[in-house]
Amino acid sequence: MGDKNYNPYSSSDPSMNVPVTTGPAGAIMSPYLNFNPAYIGPNADSQFIFPEGAARTRGRLELSFSQIGGSVFVGAAVGGVNGLYSGIKDVQARQLTGANRRTQLLNFVTKGGASTAQTLGVVALMYSVFGVILSWGRGVDDELNTVTAATATGLLYKSSAGWKRSLRGGGIGLGLSAVYVLFTSRDRIRGLMGK
Repeated sequence: MGDKNYNPYSSSDPSMNVPVTTGPAGAIMSPYLNFNPAYIGPNADSQFIFPEGAARTRGRLELSFSQIGGSVFVGAAVGGVNGLYSGIKDVQARQLTGANRRTQLLNFVTKGGASTAQTLGVVALMYSVFGVILSWGRGVDDELNTVTAATATGLLYKSSAGWKRSLRGGGIGLGLSAVYVLFTSRDRIRGLMGK
């Protein structure tokens, strides 16, 4: 079946006699895995390899993928819980039992989850697109981009409902983003205020 000249490594092979040490947790470690990262170079503190000239943090575009996906999952969870609550009220009012009750509850959970996930996903997509365009256009990713992108998202999302609702949506986006910026960048804002 196989080649008779095939000679796999065996424990008697002298090149396989590598001393084995124990690590801090008592686990057996190979000396090939236990090395000083300072041998690699001056930037040995980094755990990741970056191309020359690349930023050491993720940019707005890379972050947008996780923001959109996270928003869809949060929307599905919140919508599913809300659908379950509405479904329980509905099946109790209609006095459904057995398979009809389970089917109706599942319908409420899936419809509620899908609807809310879709809404939050669209909002996150619009916010991310505005944020990336502002970041690329201005050449900087700062708090102004966050507030502007959130305000524009609110304005655009509610634009089909008339200008009053569009302004209300923009105000909600402005308010939420202002609270977020004040919470996440309070040290920088204090520095700008001279305190």
